[in-house]
Amino acid sequence: MTSRITLANTNLSIYPLCLGGNVFGWSANEEESFAVLDAYAAAGGNFIDTADMYSEWKPGNVGGESETIIGNWMKSRGNRHEMVIATKVAKLSTRSGLSASNIKSALDDSLRRLQTDHIDLYYSHDDDKNVSLEETLGAYAEVIAAGKVHLIAASNYSGDRLREAAAVSRSNNFPHYVAVQNQYNIMDREPFESDVAPAVSELGITSIPYYGLARGFVTGKYRPGVKVDSARAGGVEGYQTDRGWSVLAKIEEISKELNTSMSAVALSWLRGHGSLPIASARTAEQAQEIFPIVELSSAQLSALDAVSAL
Repeated sequence: MTSRITLANTNLSIYPLCLGGNVFGWSANEEESFAVLDAYAAAGGNFIDTADMYSEWKPGNVGGESETIIGNWMKSRGNRHEMVIATKVAKLSTRSGLSASNIKSALDDSLRRLQTDHIDLYYSHDDDKNVSLEETLGAYAEVIAAGKVHLIAASNYSGDRLREAAAVSRSNNFPHYVAVQNQYNIMDREPFESDVAPAVSELGITSIPYYGLARGFVTGKYRPGVKVDSARAGGVEGYQTDRGWSVLAKIEEISKELNTSMSAVALSWLRGHGSLPIASARTAEQAQEIFPIVELSSAQLSALDAVSAL
């Protein structure tokens, strides 16, 4: 079984692949979601990512569906103590922003849906520039003191805002963001590499990027001239270029060398660049493609860097 790693500057021992919960309650119903979660746990996985606004975008949903499914699953399996749960606040339309009052209300809602008394890693889901960092981080200090949150992180923050938040935390003795979740994958290398990666290195925090599989583009199901029936198909049209097909060809070549899935190679590229990837799966069968933890050689990593360079 794959050994776990410790998240930098924390005591969290986690599987080196975070399971994304964005599909739960959207393209995966509760039964399908349970099957994915069971498969992940059976593989040794223990780090699950969700948000209060997942999946408000689906017609008929109100947000919180993913948290509810995860909460039901943990209760039915009796495994909350084995799982590291990350969720987020700021982007649900009925609980938007990072004011102190909203953080506290949204957190209580998330705890209820997840059927737990604490969140292991709580993200600011977006940078709310209408609220001071002092107010936001001060609110996190309160909920951490109350035992409702253990650690905090940021999502969709620029490098400069991460530095600014760190300075506010230092000067006020507030908790620090220990991780950042921004878009980053082999197809979308900028602006992360030039803007956020230097701040991640300076601050000693962890990059846990979303869209690690480029909305499914690098899984192998997309080919020139092939129409894919997927809820995400519209989001990958921009990747279907000469560069994109070249990246896919190289990923496939390396996957054959390593006797693993294309998804596993694409996620290992992120690990090779110091990130801990998130990936989601709609079915247990899809999940098996993202679970393998393989290590790329320096030559393989360099080849992928070259073919994906902008």
